[in-house]
Amino acid sequence: MAEGAAEEAAADGSGDSATRTPDRGVAPIKPQYLTTKEQFHEFLEARGREKVPRETEAVEPDGHDLAEPEAKRVRLEDGQMEDGQTGAEQTGAGQTEAGQTEEAAELREQRPAQRRARGQNKSRPHLKPTHYDENKLCPSLVQGSEARCFFGDRCRFLHDVGRYLETKPADLGPCCVLFETFGRCPYGVTCRFAGAHLGPEGQNLVREELAARGAHIPPIRNSLDKALQQQLRKRKVRFERAERALRQLSQGQPPGPVPAAAAAATPEAAVAEGAPGQGDGDTQQALPGPDATALPSSPVQTCGPLTDEDIVRLRPCEKKRLDIGGKLYLAPLTTCGNLPFRRICKRFGADVTCGEMAVCTNLLQGQTSEWALLKRHHSEDLFGVQLEGAFPDTMTRCAELLNRTIEVDFVDINVGCPIDLVYKKGGGCALMSRSTKCRQIVLGMNQVLDVPLTMKIRTGVQERTNLAHRLLPELRDWGVSLVTLHGRSREQRYTKLADWQYIEQCVKAASPMPLFGNGDILSYEDANRAMQTGVAGVMIARGALLKPWLFTEIKEQRHWDISSSERLDILRDFTHYGLEHWGSDTQGVEKTRRFLLEWLSFLCRYVPVGLLERLPQKINERPPYYLGRDYLETLMASQNSADWIHISEMLLGPVPPNFVFLPKHKANSYK
Repeated sequence: MAEGAAEEAAADGSGDSATRTPDRGVAPIKPQYLTTKEQFHEFLEARGREKVPRETEAVEPDGHDLAEPEAKRVRLEDGQMEDGQTGAEQTGAGQTEAGQTEEAAELREQRPAQRRARGQNKSRPHLKPTHYDENKLCPSLVQGSEARCFFGDRCRFLHDVGRYLETKPADLGPCCVLFETFGRCPYGVTCRFAGAHLGPEGQNLVREELAARGAHIPPIRNSLDKALQQQLRKRKVRFERAERALRQLSQGQPPGPVPAAAAAATPEAAVAEGAPGQGDGDTQQALPGPDATALPSSPVQTCGPLTDEDIVRLRPCEKKRLDIGGKLYLAPLTTCGNLPFRRICKRFGADVTCGEMAVCTNLLQGQTSEWALLKRHHSEDLFGVQLEGAFPDTMTRCAELLNRTIEVDFVDINVGCPIDLVYKKGGGCALMSRSTKCRQIVLGMNQVLDVPLTMKIRTGVQERTNLAHRLLPELRDWGVSLVTLHGRSREQRYTKLADWQYIEQCVKAASPMPLFGNGDILSYEDANRAMQTGVAGVMIARGALLKPWLFTEIKEQRHWDISSSERLDILRDFTHYGLEHWGSDTQGVEKTRRFLLEWLSFLCRYVPVGLLERLPQKINERPPYYLGRDYLETLMASQNSADWIHISEMLLGPVPPNFVFLPKHKANSYK
C-alpha cells in the first residue's frame, strides 16, 4: 500500500564538496545549480525578478541541511541509527574511513544524530471552507428551475438568488471547464466560473450542439444508487451467496457449487436465516442482479426462458481470466490515487489502474465518501478496486455487494497496509500472520465474485522475518489469480531499498501464479531490472506521484527532460479533471485544491533530468536546494507548503480567507 509514501528517511551522508563526492541519499545535481537554503527562499520571495548568485557550496559538511529546517527534525537516542542505514553500512563506513573516525566522534558529541519527522499530521486543520455553508443556495434554485423546494419553510438553504450573489466570492476565471466540455454547467449560478455561462438575466446558458455531443460521453461508472444506499443503511439487503459460502466455511467445507436444495429454499427460509446484524426481524431485500430473489407475499408470474444462473455457480476454470502480464500497473494510492490523477496516468501510458483502498465495513454501511473511491472513468479500460477488511463475513458480503452493483475487471485484497489503524484491527499486513482468516476471506470472496481476485502483500511484518514465500503457494492453491509483492516489510514501512532479490525468490515460489513486483521504480532502467527478476509485470506507486510521465519513459525507453511549463500543463489538466469530478462550485474548487496540494508534496521531490550529474534519479535520493533553469522550475522544487499554495493559486485562483494547509505526512513539508 502506498498511502504512507513520504515516510522514507533521508540517510546521513558526508562528502567532500571539492571533489563532488555525492552524499548518500542526496540527488547528484550539477554544481552550477546548487544553492543554499537562504538563497533559495530569497530567490522565490523575489519572484524570480532579482538575480541571486548560485553557489557550489550547497550543504554543510554534515549533510543535514539538505531539505529540512531544524524544527522539522527529531532527535534519536544515543547509539540509534538513522532510517535507511544498516549496521553493516555503518561498520563498513568506519573501516573505510578510519582516518575520519575521530572527527566524526567529535561531531556526534557536539550534535546528536537526527532523522526526519515521520508519521501523519493527525491534528492538521480541516480544509473544508466554512463560508459557503453560511449562505448556500437551495439545490432547487441552482439550475434556475421553477420547481418548488421539497422542504418549504423548513429548508436551511437560501431561496433568494440576489442575496446569494451578494455574498458569493468573485469568479476565478473567464472559462468554465464543464461548460466548455459538456455544453452546460450543472452548477449554474453557484459555479465559481459562472460568468462564462450566465445570461444577462442570470439564466444558465446551454450550447445545444456541444451538449448533444457531450451526451454521448460515457458517464462515470460505479456510482452509489440512492435506493441501494437507503437499503444498506437500514440493513435490509440480503447476501444469499455470501451466507451460503460462509456457512460452508464454518462447517469446514470448502465453498463449492450451490446445491439444488439450497437454491430451492423458500424466500421465507432465506429471510429467517439471513445475515447476522442485517436487521432485527425486518424484511430484507436481495441484491439486484440475476440471482436476486425477491420477497413477495405471493408468487410472481414471469416469462422468458428458464435459466440456471441463480443455481449453478461458475467454476474457477470458467471465470474471466486476468491477463495483464507485462503491463504497467498503477498502484492503489490512498488520497493521491483519485480519479483525476488516474486519468493523468492513463494519458501517459498506464495500462492497469486500481481505485483507492476502500474499507469494506464502510461500503456495507452505504457511506457516500467510501463509495466515491470505487468510481471509474471511461478511459480506465482495465480497472479494479481494492478492499480492506479483517474478517471473512464482512469481506465476503462486501464482495457480493460489489459483484452485483459495480463494473470492475478484478477485486484486490489489501494485505499490505502498514498503518496502525488498520493493522491493530487485524487487517492489512496483519492478515499475513493470520493464515486461517486470510484463507477464509479468499475462499469466501472467490465464491461470490464473477471476476478474478487479486492480492497485494508485503514481504512480512517484521524486517528480518519474511513470510511472503510461505504464503504465496497457499494463495495460489486458494484461487488467487495474481499477487503483487511490495519488497518491504511492515516494520520498514517505506525506509531502505526494496528487496528485489527476495521478490525473485518469490516468483519461483508463486509459479505458475503470476507475481507483480513493486518498489523503488523511478526510471525505465529500474523497470528493466525489475523485469529481469522474472516478475509478470511491475506496479508503480511513488514513482507515478513524483513523475506521472514515468509510464511514457518506460514504454519509450528514454529519459524525458520535461520542462516546467509542460509540468504546469499537467497540473492544469489535473485541475480541469478535478473540477469535472468534484464540481466547479466553491466546495468542488477547494476539494480539487486540496488533492492538488497533496500531490504537490510529492512532485517537489522530482529533479529535472537536465540538472542531474548522473542518470537516473533514485527514489531514495532527496534533492538538495537548487535553482532551476527558470523561476517556475525553482518554485516547483520548493518543499515549503506555502509555495505549493502559490502554485495552486496560479491554477485555481486565490485561496479562501484564513486558508491553512498541512500535508498528510509530516515528512513531506515544513511550514
